Amino acid sequence: MSDSSSRLDTGNEHRGSARQGGIPPASIRVTEVLAALSLTTDLATGAPFEKGLATCLLATALAERIGLDQADRRVVFHAALLGAVGCTSRASENAASFADDIAFQQAYHVLDPGDAPVYAGQLEQFGSWAPGMQPLVRERLIATTPAQGSSAVRSVCEVSRALGPRLGLPDAAVVALTEVKERWDGLGAPDRLRGEDISLAGRIVHVAEQAVLAAVGRGRRGAVDELRRRAGGHLDPQLVDSFGGGEVWDCLDVPDVLSAVMHAEPGVPLYIRPAERLELCLALAVVVDLKGRWLLGHSAHVAALACGAATLSGMGAADLDTLRAAALLHDIGRAAVSSAIWDRPGPLGPGDWERVRLHTYWTDRVLQRCPGLADLREIAAGHHERLDGSGYHRGVGGHDQSKSARILAAADVFAALTEPRPHRPAFSADDAAQMLIAEATAGRLDMSACAAVVEAAGLRKPRTELPCGLTEREVEVLRLAARGLSNRLIAAELVLSERTVGHHLAHIYDKTGRRTRAGAAVFAMEHGLLPD
Repeated sequence: MSDSSSRLDTGNEHRGSARQGGIPPASIRVTEVLAALSLTTDLATGAPFEKGLATCLLATALAERIGLDQADRRVVFHAALLGAVGCTSRASENAASFADDIAFQQAYHVLDPGDAPVYAGQLEQFGSWAPGMQPLVRERLIATTPAQGSSAVRSVCEVSRALGPRLGLPDAAVVALTEVKERWDGLGAPDRLRGEDISLAGRIVHVAEQAVLAAVGRGRRGAVDELRRRAGGHLDPQLVDSFGGGEVWDCLDVPDVLSAVMHAEPGVPLYIRPAERLELCLALAVVVDLKGRWLLGHSAHVAALACGAATLSGMGAADLDTLRAAALLHDIGRAAVSSAIWDRPGPLGPGDWERVRLHTYWTDRVLQRCPGLADLREIAAGHHERLDGSGYHRGVGGHDQSKSARILAAADVFAALTEPRPHRPAFSADDAAQMLIAEATAGRLDMSACAAVVEAAGLRKPRTELPCGLTEREVEVLRLAARGLSNRLIAAELVLSERTVGHHLAHIYDKTGRRTRAGAAVFAMEHGLLPD
């Protein structure tokens, strides 16, 4: 295994390493930004906060223990840190089938179909998070055929393949990301790889992840027992033997797991300037926008509106870059809330509203935890604050909100109003502008920020050229497919036959190189094809 070139490896005049003493002023370490993505996927999978960081440390320590060289350890490091990067690709589908996509992911990660008695007991408990639905949830899982399961995991893998290069990961790490659901005994997905057909990095990540998950409820001794039980089935038995009884755990005996991850990173760390982190922030935004069928492209939409308004307000280049990054990441806390809530067509109950209101808290928590993004915290996590103190999650008033935070709050409201939601169609730009100004008149939003957002919305120019040779009709089909509509529903929406829709989708997949709804959704967000 070896590192490959990537987008983050270009422009080296702006980069340096701590070991070489070449860190540029006001630089950001790339791994700090990737750590934020790792924490976000912890939220999306119901894992303990910092589970991804702990898995990264254990996997890297295990790789060193078995004698891998620096380049191969770096592959393991990145694959373990971002092992769940594709976890939101089927969030809506999982919520529809299993009531709560986060609770489903939490339970699914430890299922062991290779041990019949254990698996039977796990299925008996499966769905316990959904009172009254437990039998249905269990039956749906049992009824899932290997082909259906492989198709679902393939969606996860396609998102990982799409985002891995954008995050600057080496090719071998991207391969390992596509193997996170494979198993040593061949009972995994999507390709039912067996034994050493799975990359060594992938097998190391499997062992480290199961160790971290098992240790939560059983302690370290119990986790080692669980690894040994899974050896030869789920896990590579030689790697389990190499893990040993305790020495590898020592890497977790640290006061700060994130600092330990930074110290453990093999090879030369990459540093970027604040403006250069936008590419990474966009990848994080894509992961979060996949949490709901109606959220696709929202983060980029908000960022465009906010930056347009800030430019009209005379904001300088450095502050614009900060605002754009904050706008892309303002909703990363959505990952902590089930897609069943974001996709619900009916009214939300008080309990659901409390979960919704916590999403800004989780945005705050993730950004505060990662030094490379901490400067975005006040702006990003404040997008639901209001001048009169009626917002959330802090409930602060106007005197505690910066100009950038006020612009972002206005942009978020306007963007949401002009996008369709499960409970309503999109408002026209004119109606949304009137509603936005009404909020400002009532003293909840900043009037100058709202006026600038409305003006910026009017300046947005229509697209003149479509990517990959797509036609306007194919883009219409792509938008609806990205939201998860069936061929039948797309046909009804566009007044086409199902056969014609199928032809359009075949052309779309051929032109874009994507093969799943989630992959198509990522393509649409990457190229700004979703309606504003």
